[in-house]
Amino acid sequence: MSAAAVALPQETWRPKANPWLIAVVVSLAAFMEVLDTSIANVALPHIAGNLGASNDQSTWVLTSYLVANAIVLPISGWLVTIFGRKRFFMTCLAIFTVSSLLCGIAPSLGLLLFFRVLQGAGGGGLQPMVQAILADTFPPEKRGLAFSLYGITAVCAPAIGPTLGGWMTDSYSWRWIFFINLPVGIITLFLVYKLVEDPPYLKRVKKGGIKLDYIGFSLLALGVGALQIMLDKGQEDDWFGSHFIVTLAVIMVVCLTSLVFYEWFHKDPIVDVRLFKNRNFATANMMMFMVGAMAFATTVLMPQFLQNLMGYTAQSAGMVLSAAALLLLVELPIVGRLTSKFQLRYLIACGWFMLAIGMYVSVRGWDQQMSFAHATWLRIFQYLPLGFVFVPATTAAYIGVQQEKSNAVAGLVNFTRNIGSSVGTSVVTTIIARRSQFHQVALADHITPGNPQFEAALNGLTQQLTHAGLSMHEAQRQAFARLYAGVQAQAATLSYIDTYWILAIGCACMFFFSFALVKNNPRPGSNVALH
Repeated sequence: MSAAAVALPQETWRPKANPWLIAVVVSLAAFMEVLDTSIANVALPHIAGNLGASNDQSTWVLTSYLVANAIVLPISGWLVTIFGRKRFFMTCLAIFTVSSLLCGIAPSLGLLLFFRVLQGAGGGGLQPMVQAILADTFPPEKRGLAFSLYGITAVCAPAIGPTLGGWMTDSYSWRWIFFINLPVGIITLFLVYKLVEDPPYLKRVKKGGIKLDYIGFSLLALGVGALQIMLDKGQEDDWFGSHFIVTLAVIMVVCLTSLVFYEWFHKDPIVDVRLFKNRNFATANMMMFMVGAMAFATTVLMPQFLQNLMGYTAQSAGMVLSAAALLLLVELPIVGRLTSKFQLRYLIACGWFMLAIGMYVSVRGWDQQMSFAHATWLRIFQYLPLGFVFVPATTAAYIGVQQEKSNAVAGLVNFTRNIGSSVGTSVVTTIIARRSQFHQVALADHITPGNPQFEAALNGLTQQLTHAGLSMHEAQRQAFARLYAGVQAQAATLSYIDTYWILAIGCACMFFFSFALVKNNPRPGSNVALH
């Protein structure tokens, strides 16, 4: 029998259930998991107060989840070869749901962190499996549209999370940000059992079984764990001024470098690093890394500025983010359809070009007097173009890769995007802190005795406070304090503008890198890369 004849059943296989029903069910699981990466952010002070922990200790609620999540993501393809995809997906979903209940009833911070590790490990298998299921459920010409549904979970959930988490924490209790997963998890688990099935190529079990790659797993766990903790705690501990961060950096570099070399020559690698020999796959991963970085960077910047410098509540700041997320719900299916009409690299280049413009518009329109509507429009310009990158880049990652590798592809693509999210958050947080200090020093040179403008502003404000009933000494003290507070606010505003300049330059660079993707034939029935 010819190779073509053998491949035919795999290519023509389709699930018995409606593909779009399957897509909705599995995407619901991914939405629930991605939501948990951001929904707990605004609840940390409440968790710390309720469990008798410090604010620094409470941040481990986020870090523990991200570390466990990041370790499972790249090995999910390998785990599928052992358990089967449907069984692995249902196991992850069950672990995530049960651990959500345990997180909600945790009586101490220590137990909460332990349950968050379990939750992160279970959640780590959900995103890549959803993506792999969609890739096998839909023919190549419809993958873009299917991935647009997945994009709603991956791109919109982080924007909705802080708003939903803030509302639930204020209205009920922080424990409900975990309890909300229970009904969704139980219903999704039942529907997955009824609707999802493994394609024929996944039912072939290797004779003799598969041995656990202990060395590869140990290097991965240590390297990724050190990287994630370093990114999360770096700015807090002054980066390489801290021996703790330096130690983590050394562990990360040694372990991850060793992992690449070890897995490259291993017969059954736990992480299939050889996939990066495919130029299209490597470029698509770079795009997804930057998507994660840009999405989370802007999601951190906007609410942070609105709350810290403009006095917005967490819920009001979340409402600014929600408008862009809602528009993205409409945009993603449109982009999914465009993937069957235009080359993927052109759509991705268009997305980066629009995103660069959006960052530039933010530079020009960023100040402390902007209205709620103005902030909302800036957020839309910063976020909406991501849809033109996310869906085509996800689709491009599968072009030229064997069908048997689809689970490994999904795991690595989601891993790089999640690491990009952590890197983007750490980078912008550091830039804001460092550039604020720089601008504060520069502006402070102008608030010294002898400067006519400073003397005029100080005297004018002192007179106003004196007329309000304060003594001359107290009025002068408060006037100086208010002027210095204004300098700090102005320095912070300038640091945000600097950050958006850097993001704009990064997007412009990615515009040119988009053309490193190979040409693809967008016509229905074709998924061939053209050289």
